[in-house]
Amino acid sequence: MNITLNGQTCWAKPGETVLNVARREGVNIPTLCHMSNFSPTGSCRICTVEVENGNSLVPSCAYPVYENMVVRTNSPRVRRARKTIIELLVANHPQDCLFCVRSGNCELQKLTQEYGVRTHRYQGERRRARIDIASPAIERDPEKCILCGRCVRICHESQQVGAIDFVHRGFKSSVAPALERSLNTVPCIDCGQCVVNCPVGALTEKSHQKQVWEAINNTDMLVVAQVAPAIRVALGEEFGTDDGAVVTGKTVSALRRIGFDRVFDTNFSADLTIIEEATELMHRLEKGGPTPMLTSCSPGWVKYLEHYYPDLLNNLSSCKSPHEMQGALLKTYYAKKIGVDPSQIYVVSVMPCTAKKYEAQRPELGGEYPDVDAVITTRELARMIRAAGIDFHKLPNQGFDDPLGESTGAGAIFGAAGGVMEAAIRTAHYYLTGGTDMKSLTFSPMRGLEGVKQAEVTIGEQTLRVAAVSGLTNVKALLDDIRAGISPFHFIEVMACPGGCVNGGGQPQPATPEKLLKRTESIYQIDRESPRRNSHRNESVQQLYTEFLGEPGSHCAHELLHTHYVERDEF
Repeated sequence: MNITLNGQTCWAKPGETVLNVARREGVNIPTLCHMSNFSPTGSCRICTVEVENGNSLVPSCAYPVYENMVVRTNSPRVRRARKTIIELLVANHPQDCLFCVRSGNCELQKLTQEYGVRTHRYQGERRRARIDIASPAIERDPEKCILCGRCVRICHESQQVGAIDFVHRGFKSSVAPALERSLNTVPCIDCGQCVVNCPVGALTEKSHQKQVWEAINNTDMLVVAQVAPAIRVALGEEFGTDDGAVVTGKTVSALRRIGFDRVFDTNFSADLTIIEEATELMHRLEKGGPTPMLTSCSPGWVKYLEHYYPDLLNNLSSCKSPHEMQGALLKTYYAKKIGVDPSQIYVVSVMPCTAKKYEAQRPELGGEYPDVDAVITTRELARMIRAAGIDFHKLPNQGFDDPLGESTGAGAIFGAAGGVMEAAIRTAHYYLTGGTDMKSLTFSPMRGLEGVKQAEVTIGEQTLRVAAVSGLTNVKALLDDIRAGISPFHFIEVMACPGGCVNGGGQPQPATPEKLLKRTESIYQIDRESPRRNSHRNESVQQLYTEFLGEPGSHCAHELLHTHYVERDEF
C-alpha cells in the first residue's frame, strides 16, 4: 500500500506501524518505551505523530498504517506535544543529573536537549520512593523511573522471570517487585537485562568501584584483574570506537595504568572450563549420569534453575564459571608459584554481567577466601579509566601476564551464544577420537542470534545431540522436556542474556541489535585469527594440569574448579 509521509509518497506493508515505515524511509521519530521485536505499548507517547485525515495525534510505535494514510512527523502540533510530554516527565523526575550515573548517556536528558526544554513549566507534587540497594547486583531508584515499561517487558517477555511489574494506578503508578519488596527478596536472577535496557538511571549495577580503588591504593595487596571475553569487543564503544571494535591490548594497558599489579585473561579459564566440562560430559555418558548436561557458566541462568527447576539441578554441570575458576587458581596455584599469601591477593573480575556480582559472594564459591573479591562491569571499567585521566585511544597494545593469560580461540567464543557448545564440541572430538582435532573448527549450527539452536554431531561412533539457548524465554520448553523424560539432547548450553555475554547486563548502553551483531562478529574474528583454536591446545592449561591439577576431573580439580548449587524458594 501507499502512504504519504511528510509530503512524500512511500510504500508500506499491511500490519506495519508508522514508526517502522518512518525509520525505513530515514525519518527519525524519538522513542522511549519502544523496543524492537517486543510488543508495542505506546505508553510514553514521545513517538507521537499527526494523522491528517483523522486530525489526531497517535503513538507511531503502536499505530498501524492503512492505504492512503497521510502522516506528519514534524508538524508544529507534533513538536509541541512531544515537548509537553518531556516537560511532564522532567517535572516528576529528580533533578540530580550532575551526579547521576547516566549523565551524558541518558535518553531523557538527550530529549530535553533536542526539544529545547530549558525551564520547569510544571510545578507541584512529585512521586517519592525509597532506593532499593539490598540486591548484591542491581540498584533500583523508583524516583527516576519514567514508567516506560522497558524493564518490565524484558523481564517478562525475554526472560520469563517477572521479578518486576507495574503496581498501583494513576499518579501512584510505579515499577516494583511484588508487594514492593526488595529485589533480593524475590526470584530476580540478577541478569541485568532490565539495567541495560533502562533509558534513564532508575536501574543500575551495584558499583564495586570504591572497593576496587581502595584495594589498588593498599600497598600491602597484590591486586589482580581478569578480563572476560565479551569485554574486549564492547569497551571501546564507551570511548567512541566503532561498534564491536576489538580493544584487547588497550584494555590490558588501561588496567595496568589504573594500578592493577597483574592482568590475566578469563579466556584462559574458559579453556579450562571446556576441558573440565568435556570430561564431565563423557563421564556422564559412559557411567549413565544425568543427561542432558546443562552448562553452568551463566550465573543468572544457574539462579533461574535454582528458583524454578530445582529438581533439575543434578543435570547442571558442577563446573564453576570461568572467572570463578580463575579466581580459585589465582589464590592457590598462582599464589604458591609467586610465593604470596592468598590473603594478600585481591581478585577483580571485569565482566559484561551484573549476575557475576551476585555470584562472587555466593558461599559455595570459595573456601577460606572468596574466589573473586570484586566484580566490575564494562561500564564501571570505563568510568574508572576516565577517573584516572587516561586517554583510551592513545594507549599502547599490551599482552596479558603469564601463565594465566594464554588462551585460544575456543576461549574467546564463550562471549557469544553457542560459543561454549562449539568450543566443547572441538575438545569432545579430540577426546572421543583418541587425539584427533576436527578438520573444520567452525560449527555453523551453533552460530547466529537465534534463541534456540539445535544440532547433531557424529564423532567417531558417538552421535551427540546438542542445543544452545540464549534468553530464558527460550529454555522453558527444553526444561519441561527434561522434566518429562523425553529430551533428545545430551548437552545443552544456556545463556541467560539474549545473544550471550556480548549482550550482558553490564555492557555499554544503549543496547541495540546492531551493536550485538557487531560484537558477535568480532568474537568470531578473534577466534579465526588465533594461532590455537582448541582449548586442549592451550599450553599453559597443559602446564597447569602437569604441575598442579593432575588430570581433568581429578580430586584436586574437583576441589578447586567444581561446586554445587542449591534449591531456592520462589518467594
